[in-house]
Amino acid sequence: MLELLKTFSWQELRHHPWRNAAAVAAVMLGVALALSVSLINQSALQEFAQAVRSVNGQADLEVRAATTHFDEEIYRLVANDTQVKTASPVIESRVLVPRDTTHRPLPLRIVGVDALLIARVAPGLMPLPGANAPRLAMFDPRTMFLNPSAWRELGLSPSVDTQLTVQSGTGTHLLQVSGSVGSSGAPLAVMDIGAAQDLLDQTGKLSRIDLQLQSGLDPVAVADRLRADPRWPAGLMVQPPADAASSVSNLSRAYRVNLTVLALVALFTGAFLVFSVLALSVRKRAQQFALLGVLGLPARDRLRLVLAESLVLGLVGSLLGVLLGTALAWLALRWLGGDLGGGYFKGVAPRLQWSAGAALGYGLLGVFAAIVGAWVPAASAARLPPAPTLKGVGLPAHGQNHPWLALGLLLTSVLLALAPALWGMALAAYLAIALLLIGGISALPSWIALLYDRLAPMVGHHLLLMLAIERARRVRGSAAVAISGVVASLSLAVALTVMVASFRHSVQDWLDVVLPADLYLRQGAGFEGPGFAPDLVEAVRKLPGVRRVAPSRSQSLNLASGQPAVALLARPLSDPARALALVGLLQTPPTGAVAIYVSEPMSALYGLQVGASYDALADVLTPVDNTTSPTRPRFVVAGVWRDYARQFGAIAIDLDDYVRLTGDRQVNDLALSLAPGTDAEALQRDLRALIERMQGPMLLEMASSGELRATSLRIFDRSFAVTYWLQAVAIAIGLFGVAANFSAQVLARRKEFGLLVHLGLTQRQLLTLVALEGLAWTAIGALAGLLLGLGVSVILVHVVNPQSFHWSMDLLLPWPQLLALCAATVLAGTATAWLGARAAARHDVVLAVKEDW
Repeated sequence: MLELLKTFSWQELRHHPWRNAAAVAAVMLGVALALSVSLINQSALQEFAQAVRSVNGQADLEVRAATTHFDEEIYRLVANDTQVKTASPVIESRVLVPRDTTHRPLPLRIVGVDALLIARVAPGLMPLPGANAPRLAMFDPRTMFLNPSAWRELGLSPSVDTQLTVQSGTGTHLLQVSGSVGSSGAPLAVMDIGAAQDLLDQTGKLSRIDLQLQSGLDPVAVADRLRADPRWPAGLMVQPPADAASSVSNLSRAYRVNLTVLALVALFTGAFLVFSVLALSVRKRAQQFALLGVLGLPARDRLRLVLAESLVLGLVGSLLGVLLGTALAWLALRWLGGDLGGGYFKGVAPRLQWSAGAALGYGLLGVFAAIVGAWVPAASAARLPPAPTLKGVGLPAHGQNHPWLALGLLLTSVLLALAPALWGMALAAYLAIALLLIGGISALPSWIALLYDRLAPMVGHHLLLMLAIERARRVRGSAAVAISGVVASLSLAVALTVMVASFRHSVQDWLDVVLPADLYLRQGAGFEGPGFAPDLVEAVRKLPGVRRVAPSRSQSLNLASGQPAVALLARPLSDPARALALVGLLQTPPTGAVAIYVSEPMSALYGLQVGASYDALADVLTPVDNTTSPTRPRFVVAGVWRDYARQFGAIAIDLDDYVRLTGDRQVNDLALSLAPGTDAEALQRDLRALIERMQGPMLLEMASSGELRATSLRIFDRSFAVTYWLQAVAIAIGLFGVAANFSAQVLARRKEFGLLVHLGLTQRQLLTLVALEGLAWTAIGALAGLLLGLGVSVILVHVVNPQSFHWSMDLLLPWPQLLALCAATVLAGTATAWLGARAAARHDVVLAVKEDW
């Protein structure tokens, strides 16, 4: 067997490098893209988890409020608990560090800690004074210590004494940078907890308490006991700190799986390409296989021979794919970071974490794809009847028609598309897509017969076109084999085009709803300050040119253990249908209940439907005056709305209800509708002057609705840049396969062409005939790819995206793009067929007829 592989198969692989290169390239790119996505996401996850551990440290539990801060009186309760070994108080928030005019201010996370306790719980936050700093610099209220990311972002050197101006609240503060901390992740600064409370204007407040328990205690049992204490405040949570990393990992899992599946598009196409290449090779060498059978080689060994050839192709492609995937991951992490458009790992700059297991796994997957693609040609070689095949009859029929098998696969695909998500991932939907494509490609011979049996009588008056159509009809199995790779790649490209266009159109419609005003004003991005006072809002309303002002208040809420914080948006909602992008029904809440509107991710992650009560919110939004409202408020979901900006969920509530329940009249954002003819630039100058006069200097962000819309769409396009590249790679691989297949078929048909020349066809007519065959074959491939792609797009839009990301969207068919995609595929297929015929025509096709004399 080994000797046969060295002689029979090796000669075939060596003498047709370009045709086999198509299969190798498909496997290589599939493995490379899948491995690179895996390495990037794995590196980002590890870096993110390390950053969380460096900040949270080695605590067994953490106490955290549902809102941003809580009263430090709770510290005495937990610090004096006999089961608590160490209680480390922490306050954290964000300030802004102004930079030069060419850069935006840097949002800097301030972490206030107790220097006497922090080393036991979170060594990564332990301040390390610089060479010139006093030994007790940590206790100086005017000093702070930066982590490596902050040093890098600010362009500073730890060896140089530096002072920084930070913007907190309505004032600026000059602080001395006296050293560093080892914590990784996004930029942060560590200060003494008392100094940080004064800086943030949060005296007597804490953000969290890290708890280390006595040895041998169960953290879950201790947490349950603390929550059961009657002195424990409502809305205060105690949970393991690792939940922050694990929850982001769980929520990003669907995103990572989606990217990996898209990356495997090339490998999926590669399996069809291996099938096409080896099916043609087996047909061309049918008499050689028959001779081996006559000489005593059993059918089982003939099957192994073809599988061995596919194994060589798969091994070479996988090895090159592992090398290329590693290089792509390194480049992507260096230039793009670990985010890849998902928004899950902001502030993380990971280094490549190479995984031998992932490389081996995806390499074996590439080999498996090559073997699966070769199985049908190998079985065909094993079934060859030796004697008839030696006489030129009994050759294997390519792509035998199995209409019932194709129908069964398509029906199974529909049933799987209706299945629910598994472990938060659309696994059944992915399998449905695969079965839909396999079933559709299995039906290609029937599609060819259905179309060209009706078209043939119409072209009988045109000789060359008739010959091209008749060949497609008579050898529709061979045609199906040749275009299977194109159908697979084009259908997925069509599906992704429809999905991206539908998503982008839905985002545009959503922006039209959420950005109704002309000008938007807020404090600097990432800043968590007190916001704008009510008297300032009234003064803005009175400015010349301002027709209407819509204030809003937003804050983060920690509502459930194991889930990231959700956004609470308090805004005027007198007409929710106009203010929110509602989906489904709008329900009026019962008398006395407070209406809330949850985003689609919030509805899916927390199981909230229209009409449901949400008691967890009552622990956060409690009435200020319990004498006027002695009972807990009841919150009822009145509607579900689309929100593409907050992936972890959001709750919208009417601003009047929010103020009544909390007494908080500060707002974060102002949406200004301007009178016609108002000079927007002059108004922005007036706004800055007014705010500085009433609340002091502030770092502000102002943008028109058009600017915000353009920025959002740029972010969207950047997020889907990877998808566009995957589409291009898949189509290029499919067309490469068509080129290789047509080139090989033209060379194999030299006798047929010689006979046609004897019958009077010129060389130009021969080239035209092959080009028309390429047109006929790729046209049916483009039609099949378009129809299958539309079916896949329905699954992507209405099943995969809602199950993976909890976002719904409206299906949009961008017909100009789709038709251009199909036309380009047909033109490319026709051109490759013509080029292949031109290369074959360099040989004397007339002399080829003499081989039968």
